[in-house]
Amino acid sequence: MTKDPQLDRPAIELTSVIKRYGSTTAVDGISLSVSPKEIFAFLGPNGAGKTTTIKMITGLLRADEGQVLVCGQNMHNNGMVAKRRIAYVPDQPFLYDKLTGREFLCFVARMYDVSEATRDRILDDLTHRFDMRAFLDQMTESYSHGMKQKVVLASAFIHEPDVLVIDEPMVGLDPKTVREVKDLFVEHTARGGCVFMCTHTLEVAEAIADRIGIINKGQLVALGSMAELRDKAHQEHSLEEIFLHLTQEKDGFGDGC
Repeated sequence: MTKDPQLDRPAIELTSVIKRYGSTTAVDGISLSVSPKEIFAFLGPNGAGKTTTIKMITGLLRADEGQVLVCGQNMHNNGMVAKRRIAYVPDQPFLYDKLTGREFLCFVARMYDVSEATRDRILDDLTHRFDMRAFLDQMTESYSHGMKQKVVLASAFIHEPDVLVIDEPMVGLDPKTVREVKDLFVEHTARGGCVFMCTHTLEVAEAIADRIGIINKGQLVALGSMAELRDKAHQEHSLEEIFLHLTQEKDGFGDGC
């Protein structure tokens, strides 16, 4: 992870961000800030604007209006610098079928100019923690979804990024690996990093997130810690019940992008 005084400022900062697809406004004026050392869970119904927001944070989409900063860098004006500080894991793991898992991870390390010594140290640790030794040297075309997810998650840590942006991190993982992923997120933030996690697994968000944001129909309808969300929803219940209460107050689940 890069040690940089810029991490004294927000790791991720969105200011009045809007994204439209034709006549549909997928993200409607979102402003939020995520700090270093924070696990932030970003929740919402299907079609609420979660993935569109993530793609703007990672530079895969450009906001129509507003500003996206990552580690103090403007994603529109200085995107290449910002992207070197990020690791992104999409909701569907992608690997190159004709590479082994190890070859893929070495390829990612080279893209980020990670030294062989650092790469090998991190890879040895992740291979053990994700229990990948039995399949890491096989072609990825033979992998199950869970195997692919392990390798893609490992690739996110290989260059020690400042900001982890992860869409549905736990899908397809066995309980032991889910626990390891949770532990890695906590360790990452303890070292000064930031985790921006989009998930439908509300139990995970409730267990490990420092703060939670809920988006519905492109708008941020709630933002805060579990205690603050309980106050907003006037409920002393689970995150699932709070989530349903807050999104239903906004006329249901919506079907935007």
